[in-house]
Amino acid sequence: MGRKMEWAGKEKHMRGIPRKLVFLAVGAFAKAVATLLNTTSVHNADTLIRLVRSRPPGIPLLTVSNHMSTLDDPLLWGFKGFPSLDANLARWVLSAEDICFKNYALTYFFRLGKCIPITRGAGIYQEHMNEALQCLNNGAWLHTFPEGKVSQEDAPIRRLKWGTASLIVRAHVTPIVLPMVHSGFEEVMPEKFFLDRRPPFPLCNKKIKIMIGQPLEFDIPKMRQVAISKSRGDHLFSSTTSRGWPVISSHGLDLDEAAQRCLYSTISQQIQTVMEELRSLAKSS
Repeated sequence: MGRKMEWAGKEKHMRGIPRKLVFLAVGAFAKAVATLLNTTSVHNADTLIRLVRSRPPGIPLLTVSNHMSTLDDPLLWGFKGFPSLDANLARWVLSAEDICFKNYALTYFFRLGKCIPITRGAGIYQEHMNEALQCLNNGAWLHTFPEGKVSQEDAPIRRLKWGTASLIVRAHVTPIVLPMVHSGFEEVMPEKFFLDRRPPFPLCNKKIKIMIGQPLEFDIPKMRQVAISKSRGDHLFSSTTSRGWPVISSHGLDLDEAAQRCLYSTISQQIQTVMEELRSLAKSS
């Protein structure tokens, strides 16, 4: 399917008109569901809007959130005041290949919607992760769901997959990382509504809560050095069966697979901790 129709995701495809039409339609849908049919409250919305609209040129933005339903994206961006209809400001997002890219029509639609296909279980160095990395290197905004799959349980944030951490480390310019946690989408689009199937349309009169944290800063050069030293002295990282990851060379340092495991684990744990704090704050407020 031509690298999953990567050409359809290009900004210049048909002068960008199909992309703009998709974002007008999907953005209007998200606004209707999030603000008209349901009630959405957002904590710290100004921080997200500011980073989307006016962060420094060339600085990428990486937002991360929990994953409560198949409609988290685009409904996350449907709250009042957010530029949901602007295709130029819109996020790129990692999307499940088996759901969003099953046929030509869906692939074309989701490509126009700035979605990047990810095969669950194919590892952090699968082909299209390089496409996500290129988005960050272009200074764009990328959203990921690092838990890796939908979970509608009211439970602590699950262990994060390392793909998001690998993007942070490999980006030419370290992205601004903005954690988010939400609830309510599991009621708007429950996985088991009738006969263990999702409803054909989003449900109404539900309360959606979105908690946006503060930007996280990662001193990647320093963290690389610490990871190299720690991985050499930690049997847990050095003895694990190799997955054949490539050596990463940057900032004058080479990270072998053991050092990468150590670094990705550290970054993921830090993000997970902040996300859990946001989840606890949401439950107490």
